[in-house]
Amino acid sequence: MLRLGCAFALGFLATGAIAADLPPYGALPPQPVISPQPLAGWEIRAGAMAHDPSSPERGSADLNGELLFPRWFAPTDPYWNKFIPRFDVGFTANFAGKTSNAYAGFAWTFDLWDHFFIEGQLGGAVNNGKTGPVVPPGHNKVGCNWSFHESGSVGYRLTQNWSIMGTIEHFSNAGICTQNRGVTNAGVRVGYQF
Repeated sequence: MLRLGCAFALGFLATGAIAADLPPYGALPPQPVISPQPLAGWEIRAGAMAHDPSSPERGSADLNGELLFPRWFAPTDPYWNKFIPRFDVGFTANFAGKTSNAYAGFAWTFDLWDHFFIEGQLGGAVNNGKTGPVVPPGHNKVGCNWSFHESGSVGYRLTQNWSIMGTIEHFSNAGICTQNRGVTNAGVRVGYQF
């Protein structure tokens, strides 16, 4: 009889302990708190590019530098968050006196899988290219000293802060000026987000 009483008491205590962990009947368990996605921080990038390999200006190299600003806001839904662009400013300087440019615009970054991402940029630029009816040999006929600027990158995040990317950039005036021999550069850049 003593054994049966001890077994009953232990069973009751165990059931009470389990029941104490459960919410009251009809109550919903606590819901997880969904916090907004963190804002993408400042990012600085630098790299080297082959200068317009299929143009009269081919055969030289460029230095590219870029600063991306944090996102101005981030929706709580991670799906919509990736469509919010970041403002960016940058330059591509040619080492051989060919066409260089400075640009500003917006960048959209999309994570793919693991550490891979793709990015597109769109904006405007100013350049120091040759304009006018007579352009010296070895220079592109850019038409005017302002242009549209677009670029695309495929990147890999080495760490939370560091990334490496292959980039193609293009700037041209879309035929608005009399001549429109744009410039297309391709190269590799390294980014640091802080």
